[in-house]
Amino acid sequence: MPTLGTSRHLLVANNMSSTPSTSSALRAVFGDKLREGDLLSRYTSSRIGGPADYFIAVDTADELANAVKQARHFGLNHFILGAGSNILVSDWGYRGLVIQNRARLVSITEEGNRFIVRAESGAGLPTLARQCMLRGAAGLEWAATVPGTVGGAVFGNAGAHGSDIAATLRMATILQSNGDVRDWTLKDLQFAYRSSALKRGEAGIILAAEFELKRDDPKVLQEKVETFITHRKRTQPPGASIGSMFKNPKDDHAGRLIEAAGLKGVVIGKAEISPIHANFFVNLGNAKAHDVYSLIALAQSKVREKFGVNLELEIELVGEWGGQC
Repeated sequence: MPTLGTSRHLLVANNMSSTPSTSSALRAVFGDKLREGDLLSRYTSSRIGGPADYFIAVDTADELANAVKQARHFGLNHFILGAGSNILVSDWGYRGLVIQNRARLVSITEEGNRFIVRAESGAGLPTLARQCMLRGAAGLEWAATVPGTVGGAVFGNAGAHGSDIAATLRMATILQSNGDVRDWTLKDLQFAYRSSALKRGEAGIILAAEFELKRDDPKVLQEKVETFITHRKRTQPPGASIGSMFKNPKDDHAGRLIEAAGLKGVVIGKAEISPIHANFFVNLGNAKAHDVYSLIALAQSKVREKFGVNLELEIELVGEWGGQC
């Protein structure tokens, strides 16, 4: 079995399944927006994932909060789906309500030599980074190459090129488990490397985030972004992948360890440990979550055996995994 880490989204879903009464109650609330049995492979960057019992797309932070409150009211498991990167959805799918977050409103306000940037949690991180670049708002250039949404980035303290979300975030607006909405500070979020209090199990849904960025020359920022994009194209594989599979161990890199263990290019089923970068696992076409899961277990086992290092997942396992692998 792979080493799963501590994220609350590494779920073995409960036995709740779709029932006529639940379906009717949800449809009374959401109407034609509610879909049943949607394959989540349609919405993930890896093109992998089984069916969700229920699926709804929301377009504003208020709609997101309402959908979560309704899921809680009906006692349903619920998962917030952003851009579909950094997650591996079980072949068995998700027992409960998947809420696709398309709340993407962004505002950029100038205050002297700084910018206050507020973005709803469904806003695309690369798109936000480019908007800021064009305004001369510096601090998110690294994010231009990171797939995902603002909410996912805050949840996992996403980062690249020597920076991360925590470096510029002022606060995040959170729907708490008691139904209240409150702004969480950096102290509340307790960021660590590729982690936050939310990722470690603190209950809450990210509705929006606010950043403080410094003024700089847009041309200088564009050069930085182009450098990062060039580096990504040179060092990371194209095609359908989840993103960085494992967190980098202290003073080392997961990709180097996997490569040194002789696993670069290894294929199980239709999933491959990329020959370009060993910390990326690629869907070669019709790969199953089981294929990727098996590669995860193999990489962890071989690296532990050869180097005594336990690789911890950076991605999230979503859905029903009990007895699957």
